[in-house]
Order: sequence, then structure tokens, then C-alpha cells
Amino acid sequence: MQFIEKYYPALLSLISFILSVSLWFNGDKETGLYVGLWVPSILCFGIFIKLTKNQ
Repeated sequence: MQFIEKYYPALLSLISFILSVSLWFNGDKETGLYVGLWVPSILCFGIFIKLTKNQ
């Protein structure tokens, strides 16, 4: 459980990336691009949570 708590932003962004690539190659390119934009947002949100948790 500690692993999931520590690395959940990376896991969520990996899932988002895989979903984005699968949407892109299945022909739904606009939705694939939209989902692909979630990856940096999820990672930034994870960094924000870690920084605020340490203070």
C-alpha cells in the first residue's frame, strides 16, 4: 500500500498515456490528444501534493 501512495501520480499518468496512445491509434485522434494533455497535469499535481505534504 505504501508503494501506491508514493507513486500514484506516476501510475495515473502512465495509465493516461496508454489510454491516449490507444485512442490515437484507434482513430479517435482528438480525444487521444485531449487525454494526452492530462499526463503533465497529473504529474504537476503530484509534485504539488508532495511539496505541500512536506511543509
